[in-house]
Amino acid sequence: MHEIVTLQLGQRANYLATHFWNLQESYFTYNESEETPIDHDVHFRPGVGADGSETFTPRTVIYDLKGGFGTLRKYNALYELSEDASGQGLWDGQEVVQRQAPILQSDYQKSLDLGTSAPRLTSETVRYWSDYNRVFYHPRSIVQMNEYELNSQIMPFEDWNMGEELFNDLDKEHDLLDRDVRPFAEECDQLRALQLFSGADDAWGGFTARYIDRLRDEYGKKSIWVWAIEDGTKVQRHQQLKKDTNKAKSIYSISPQSNLYVPIMDLPPKLPSYLQVDRRSHWQTTALISSAVETVTLPSRLRPYHDFESSLTGDDGTHNIYELQTTLNPGQHGRKLPTKEDGSSKAENDFDIDFTYGGESSKSAHLFNQVQVMRGDEPEDPTEATEAELGHIRKLRLFNSEPMLQSYRTPLRLPILDSFPQGMYPKSQSGSGVSVLAALTASSRTADRIKAIERTTARMLSVDEREAMINGLGEIRESYETGWSSGSEDDDD
Repeated sequence: MHEIVTLQLGQRANYLATHFWNLQESYFTYNESEETPIDHDVHFRPGVGADGSETFTPRTVIYDLKGGFGTLRKYNALYELSEDASGQGLWDGQEVVQRQAPILQSDYQKSLDLGTSAPRLTSETVRYWSDYNRVFYHPRSIVQMNEYELNSQIMPFEDWNMGEELFNDLDKEHDLLDRDVRPFAEECDQLRALQLFSGADDAWGGFTARYIDRLRDEYGKKSIWVWAIEDGTKVQRHQQLKKDTNKAKSIYSISPQSNLYVPIMDLPPKLPSYLQVDRRSHWQTTALISSAVETVTLPSRLRPYHDFESSLTGDDGTHNIYELQTTLNPGQHGRKLPTKEDGSSKAENDFDIDFTYGGESSKSAHLFNQVQVMRGDEPEDPTEATEAELGHIRKLRLFNSEPMLQSYRTPLRLPILDSFPQGMYPKSQSGSGVSVLAALTASSRTADRIKAIERTTARMLSVDEREAMINGLGEIRESYETGWSSGSEDDDD
């Protein structure tokens, strides 16, 4: 068994991760005759509830600010609070208890508790990510950061250094890795990867950077995947400069420590006409993002596949910053399905939705590596290529200066849940659910983006900080420039 432990850092990350967990929950089958291609043990842990019954909860740790959890309680129907919390400790004087007005449970959550048909969710009825959550979490998964309050006007959690300082203070006091991550990691038979959903252009970027430093020290050989979420809405110039500086710090500090770093724009400025998305609703925008993230990581939990991590390394393992792209219902809207060529699909550089660079032209970009996942419409190839065959294909591509490519196919469509925005996804012409083509692509566009970020950073940082940052970003940028070589092949001669 190869398990993955997830960390969710911040409000936007939790909106996205909630969709992710809802989709994982939908794959469970409760009839012995039904079999799912998903290996649930990758992301879910077995346990025992308060009444002695068996439970299955996500292997995740959820961080959010005070007020960010909505109606989600630390203890739930599976794990009720059993401790006596009424003691006054050393204080024997009179207590004055002040309570905030409770947040009323949404109608959707009430229907889940009662087992009745769920009402239709709208942007107005979804106030928090917990309003559309469909899974139970272990009490250890819920970690509230009381030092800052959600949407505070007095002390907003926006500056990158603020998140860095918060982590250092909390880690010094509690040892966050030992308290929050280790209990989940030690339950694993063979920990495979650590997956992080986090903001990258606010204070959560700084918090995540220091967290990954600790993770890398403790789990040096494990894969670390980072889904770095960036605000795609237009803001005033001074706010945008601040966000760009935060992005630069995140790329500089986080990407070298990660095996996979994926910047995700929430939401790209260009969307296909067949999509109807309310850009003001995090619930709707992250639902669209989740269709790509959940699809492109599907091979990591599909039973037939075992080499997902190796497909991310490409030909030389130097590229770990990837672009996230997708097309919904390929084959419709005038688009062609990816064709097969020498036992593998052809690398694509034209997708309907570009979550990383927002629709900037990619046709002239040089592709280094691509991981492609096609779900729905096409049957899965029953004959999986052997390692020797895959190695031969890789050598041919390298010899012909073609991008490294790994393609995965499954007939499992993206299910449209009642927790998704109704009417947002285009209807499929055949069967239920949506067919999705999603890809992670390492290309020379990353060099262009980092070059632009370097110019912004040079104006916003102090002299001492600027030199280290520019040099670090320059080293990262060089490996994504066309014609760059690490020299590893020359050393073998």
